[in-house]
Order: sequence, then structure tokens, then C-alpha cells
Amino acid sequence: MAETAPESETPKPKPRPIVRIGILLISHSIVVSIVCCAAGVLALLLLPVLAKTTYISENALMPGSASSMLSSHEISEANRLAKDLSAINLEAEQAAFERRRLVANYMSDLGAEVCFHKFHSQPNEFQPLHFFSSPDSGLRQQNFSCSSYGISTVGRIRAPRADGKEAIVLVTPYNFEKNGFGDDLSLSMGYAVFSLLTRVTWLAKDIVWLIGDSQYGEYAPVAAWLRDYHTPTFTSLGSLNADTCVKGSNFNALDDNLAAQRKISDDFIRAGTMAAAMVIKVSDRNDQFEDTLTIYAEASNGQMPNLDLVNIVNYLAVHRQGLHVKVEKFWSLLKFKWLEKLGSIFEIVGNLARSLNPEWKFGIPAADYVEGTATLASSLYYQAMGIPTGPHGAFRDFQVDAITLEISPKFSYNKARKNEFLLQSGRLIEGVVRSVNNLLEKFHQSFFLYLLTSPNKFVSVGVYMIAFALLVAPLPLVAASLYTDAIKLDRRLKNHESTRIAIADDLNVTFRPWKWLYSAKEVFVVHLWGAIVSLLPYFVCQLPNYNPTMCSAIWILFSIFSLIILHLILDFPFASGPQKGEWTILKSATISAVFIGLLLMSVVNFATAEIGALLLVPLCLMAQPLKLDFRSASLKSYLRIVCNLILAFVAFPPAAFFLTKGVVEGFKSVGISDFWNWVEPLWTWNSATYIYIGMVHLPCWVLCMHILLHSR
Repeated sequence: MAETAPESETPKPKPRPIVRIGILLISHSIVVSIVCCAAGVLALLLLPVLAKTTYISENALMPGSASSMLSSHEISEANRLAKDLSAINLEAEQAAFERRRLVANYMSDLGAEVCFHKFHSQPNEFQPLHFFSSPDSGLRQQNFSCSSYGISTVGRIRAPRADGKEAIVLVTPYNFEKNGFGDDLSLSMGYAVFSLLTRVTWLAKDIVWLIGDSQYGEYAPVAAWLRDYHTPTFTSLGSLNADTCVKGSNFNALDDNLAAQRKISDDFIRAGTMAAAMVIKVSDRNDQFEDTLTIYAEASNGQMPNLDLVNIVNYLAVHRQGLHVKVEKFWSLLKFKWLEKLGSIFEIVGNLARSLNPEWKFGIPAADYVEGTATLASSLYYQAMGIPTGPHGAFRDFQVDAITLEISPKFSYNKARKNEFLLQSGRLIEGVVRSVNNLLEKFHQSFFLYLLTSPNKFVSVGVYMIAFALLVAPLPLVAASLYTDAIKLDRRLKNHESTRIAIADDLNVTFRPWKWLYSAKEVFVVHLWGAIVSLLPYFVCQLPNYNPTMCSAIWILFSIFSLIILHLILDFPFASGPQKGEWTILKSATISAVFIGLLLMSVVNFATAEIGALLLVPLCLMAQPLKLDFRSASLKSYLRIVCNLILAFVAFPPAAFFLTKGVVEGFKSVGISDFWNWVEPLWTWNSATYIYIGMVHLPCWVLCMHILLHSR
């Protein structure tokens, strides 16, 4: 019987193209990292050049389509109210009581429904669980003192063409006890617009005017009123009964019949879903040249109102009322020479591009680039801080589009100039209300994620996310490359052990996974330590008579002590270096943790993730044991040592803060206690940036230091 020929071996199937591309990128991860990081930084520098001019996305808004109806009659009535308020000359508590009653009478004379909202200001203290709670839970049941007691005045106009299911909210901060020039102008402006809106026939949404008692801050009365507005009255979180604090605080008790006739009540007034809100205030700082309007839009955790709301304010202020509109910027960046040179380069490139093809709209003047960069840096910073820049931030917690408008008049106090200013500013507010009144639904067509480079230019999320994507793209590639290199090193070491060939296969199966788990354990322990460090300020704040410098020192000492305790309890080998080659797996695990942390943070606050990637990614990619570079004794290794030390210093959170503060405000103003004063508002306002710094950025920085200090 003939022997059968052996069957030919079947060829191995080729991997899919996407797999081959992945293998190619992993094998050239160093080149990919350099290219991506350089491109990411360049993309950030190009953002002012790529900014687009703002436009109105919602056609129904139609800003400026109708003539203003605000006249000198409303202005004279507003001046009469301001004069009556100034004529009250009593003790602070009694004067506040009389001013509230006077404002309520004026509002009720217009036919509005009026109520008084009583609230207690919330203490500024560290509450860790509030990072994961809703805005409604901010009001806690505790014993309040009468010293933190305030009363706001609220008026509502029912729209003749609506059923009361939608409303527009106007907010005017006012200190009833110590009213100043700016407070009086703000109240006069609000009253003039409110008086007009009681008589118009085109109103399709109810108008709510909140005069927030700002003696405890401008944010507290707005936040307290919104909590009660969105809280059912049958729960324990309703309006606080604070009648026991102020004698005669029940305003209706003075004259029940008159109060009923004027529609003044202590019952809470609601007006349906809020379409938009505006906080209107006049600054005591006067401009010497022209009336200026500053727009504040940033809310908690980088939330922004719909861009259409900013656009209609900017359009009406510039093209209808002739106001100079500003947004916040870092003025110190305007003096940087390297920014001017970079702007000149972009300007030359833009001119060259337009000469080749007139349709290529690239490049802006160098002066515009410098100013746009200063504004962009300010917008990015304040979004990353996660702290509201005004009382409008309380509305964004309830998904209501809101902005704060701060108007600074020209340096003049004569009566004619004052009336002109009130008429000009009042017509701006009227125009915005009229545009929002035209909406049949909530703002939704324009952008919610954007950065401003000027009042009329913005960078959308689709553009500035490119820089973030380029910065974090190398992280998974480098992590995979390091892990595969560590596996190859293990195999080479085992192949040289000729006396232990019999057990080499078993080692290949069991040793490498445990080696990965060992590095994962180190990463987990350090991140656990980061969580402990984040909670330490809660206990530090309990110390009596503490000051920022002492708190900073205690925080640092407790942080070091807790790391030592974790090292002893969990056998974390921070002090001793691992075996040969293990630092590569530790670096791979660290880079993976950085990648996951930055992606999660980008969902919560993209600006924080952008800045975090700019600081942390280069350090993670460059980190290598310093001892290995010293042994190499080459120019390349020495350059890597210098880069690692610089990146380690810049990426350390306190050092990054002090450098930023020094660049923006000057290094002479930097103090040791400034870092505590900077971090304290982060946890007070429940900013997710604080969680990121304590549980992502700082632990990954410590792990990078661990890699740099490896002794083997």
C-alpha cells in the first residue's frame, strides 16, 4: 500500500489592514509620539488663527428686528425709585427693611405679583460627598445663625399671550443695607425694563425679576432661589422660614389689606420653565472713554451657555447701542514678544496662502493673534477652573442658559449722562428679552462647547479637540510598545538560562502576567494615596484658627506621612527599585492610567483635560530612570535628563500654579499661601478639577517620579 504524501502546511492568514497599521504604529511609537506631541502643541497655538466669526444660528431670534420701546418715561420712573431709596436714612437693618418694602410697592404698582424669598447663605466648607450630588442637595439641614440671613425680592409679570409655562429671568444683585452707586444704577435699569415689560403686548413668556440680596455675595441669593424654585413645596427643602431672625420680617403684617391689594405675598412665586436668564449689574469702576459691556459666561465645571445667547447680546450691544463689548483676557500675555513674533509668522504664512489662492482664508494680523491668544487662554483657564464667573453659574446647574452682563459707564456723573446710560443699557436688555421671547423652544441650534477668542470670534469643540486628540494619541501606542518590549526582554533572559530550559515554558505562562499585576498594584496604591490626599483638606479645615500657610504645611506633611503608611501596610516598594526591566511595565501601566484619566476628565471638563494633557503627556512619554541616562554619558542622555527634570518641575501641580500666577500677575505677587487659597475655591464650588488634580494628575506625577528614581 503506497504511503500517502504528507499534507502541506496551511499558510497563516495575514492580519487585517487595521491590525497591520496598529502593529506598524506600535513599532514606531517614538516617532509617532514626537510627531503627535509637536502637532498637538502647534494645534493649540493655531487656535486663534482658526477661530470663526460668530453668527446667529436660530433664525427665530431676529435680534434688532423691532424698534425699541423704552423711553424717557421709564427712565424718569426709575430715577424716582433710586431717589426714594437714597432718601432712606436709617440704621442698616431697618433701612434694608424699608428699601425692600419700597421696591415691592413700586413693583406691585406696575401690576406685578411680588414675593419675598428668605434664604440662608451656605457656608464655604469642604464637603467631599457634594462632588457627586445634584444642586438640590446643596441645602443642608443644620442650625443657621441669623447673621447669615437674607431676603430677596421677586416680581413676576404674566405674559398676555402665554399660559405661564415659560419664563425669562432677570437678576439684579442689590445690597439693601449698603447700597452703592453701582447698585442704584443696576436697580434703576432693571426697574425701567420691568416697567416697560408690564405694558407691552408682544410678550409671550412670563418675566421674573429677582432682586438678589447681595449682602452675602451675589451668587448665594440666586442659588438659594433656584433651589427653592425647582424643589416641591411638600418636601423639607422648601423655602426657609426665617421670620424669627428679623423682627417684623413678615412684610404683609404691616398692612394686610394693602398687601393683598398690591399682590405682595410671602408665598413662593413660580413661572414655569426658564428659557434664559440674565444677570445685570453696573460696575462701580468707570471707563474714561466709552461705555463698556463685559460678558461673563463660564459656569461650573466648564459649562457654557448656548453661543446664540452670547451672540445676540454682542450684536445688539455693538450694532444697536454702540457699546464696547469685552470678554476676560490675560493682559500680561499682550506683552510677550515671542507671541508677537509667532503672530507675525502666521501673518506672513497667511498672506502667502492668499497670494496663491484668494479663497484660502488663513492667517490674521499679528496684533489680533496676540489679543486672541490672551482671550483664548483666559477662556480656557476659567473653564478649567470649574468655578462660575458670576451668579449666572447657578442657572447652568439647572440647565438654564444664562450670562452675566457687567456694564461700566463712562467717567461722568451728571444727570443727562446718567439718563443716556440708563436708556442705552435698558434698550439692550429689552432687545435681548425680545429676541428670547421669539423662541418657540429652548436654545439648541448653536454651540455649547466653545472657547472665545474675542466677543465675536470663537473656536468650536470640533477644532480645539484636535489638539487634545493629538496629545493623547501616543499614550496607548507607547504603553503597548513598552509592554511588548518587556515581554521580549523576559524571553531573552529566559533563553540565556540554559540550565533551566525544562521550566522555561512554564515561566513564560505564569511570570509575565504576575509582573503586570505587580505594576498595576503600584499604580492602584498611588491612586489610592491620591484619593487620601484629596480628602485631607476636609480634616485640615477643622483645625481652629488656621491660616493658609499653616494649612499648606500640614497638608504636605500629612500627604507624605500617608504615603509612608501605605508603603508599610500594602508593601508598596516605593523606596526600593524593582528588578531589571520592570520600570518599563510600570511606565506602561502609568501611561495607561494617564490615558484613562484624561479621557474621563474630557467628558466632565474638556478644558481641564486639555491643560492636563499639555502638562502630563510629555512627562509620561519622556520618563526614564535617570541612572540609566547617567550611565550612558552621551549628549542625548544628558538632554533627556534636563528635559525630564524640567517637565517634572512644570507638571508638579503647585509648581504649575506658581509659574502660571507669576506669568499672569508677576512673580513678586507669588506667596507660599497662594496655592491653598487657589485650591480652596475648587472644593468649595465642587469643581471636578480638584478631583482630577488629586486623583489623576498628582498620582501620575508621583509614578513618573518613581520611574525617574529607579536605581536598576
